[in-house]
Amino acid sequence: MSRCSAASLERGDELAGTASTVRAFLLVEDPGPWGTAILRDSRLPADVRKALGAVRGVRPLLIRRTGRRQTDGVRVFGVRVNAAGGWVESARLDSVRDVTTLDIASLAAGRSMGLTPYDDPLVLVCTHGRHDACCAELGRPVALALAAAGIDSWECSHVGGDRFAGNVLVLPDGVSYGRVEPESAAALVRAHLTGHLDLDLMRGRSNLPMSVQTAEIALRRELGETRAGLVRHLAHDHTDLPGGDYVVTTRFSTPDGEFSVRVETTHGPDQALLTCQAGQASRVLRHRVALISLTE
Repeated sequence: MSRCSAASLERGDELAGTASTVRAFLLVEDPGPWGTAILRDSRLPADVRKALGAVRGVRPLLIRRTGRRQTDGVRVFGVRVNAAGGWVESARLDSVRDVTTLDIASLAAGRSMGLTPYDDPLVLVCTHGRHDACCAELGRPVALALAAAGIDSWECSHVGGDRFAGNVLVLPDGVSYGRVEPESAAALVRAHLTGHLDLDLMRGRSNLPMSVQTAEIALRRELGETRAGLVRHLAHDHTDLPGGDYVVTTRFSTPDGEFSVRVETTHGPDQALLTCQAGQASRVLRHRVALISLTE
């Protein structure tokens, strides 16, 4: 059976500009199994699944340590991704049912849920095989490689972009990487944690629209700038075109001055199955960098 990851490589799907746009995450420790959709098929109690799905603007993810071992109690993390670098807070609950007591609406609004601030980054690897076989076949070897290298990481449920497995997400940066190989996973994560981005595998930042993600990566490549905090999004303008296409012009500040990047986003003419379990084909978004210019 053909896998969506192999088909994506054959089509030449670009990684840049493909990170799911999410500004708030709620991570809940659960050893699984997770089922196809965590809010429908997981073994979480019904009231917990209802609470996780009740607040718009927060992406729930189930997490587990590699090997499905669970710590005492249930670890939860509230994460907010923003231009200032984001933040994480955490708690250890006695029972997964205590998730229903969390102030998830505050997290959606960008406020603390009242948990304990958590200063360390969170490294997540999507291994959600029930959602897509590629996430298991390509994600689990990455999770095992990080665990073997002694890197603190978690397996997680579906983060989007199954065809780019193995997918690694670093929070609260919100930086997503795709097509990560087990042999290079530890080096990629260590580089990221010391402030350097892998531009070849970077899909984008989850707090930015996809076209803006593409613009940042293109500008970084143009400048040869991998340092994490030195290319900052200032603003962007969106112009709709006929047929659902659009143009986004984004301004960034950099050590070399302020730049403007124009990206033209189109829906490709060809239909493709974007996941292994997709019931119907979809058109693939294509982001084309039309202009990079120094504005000052």
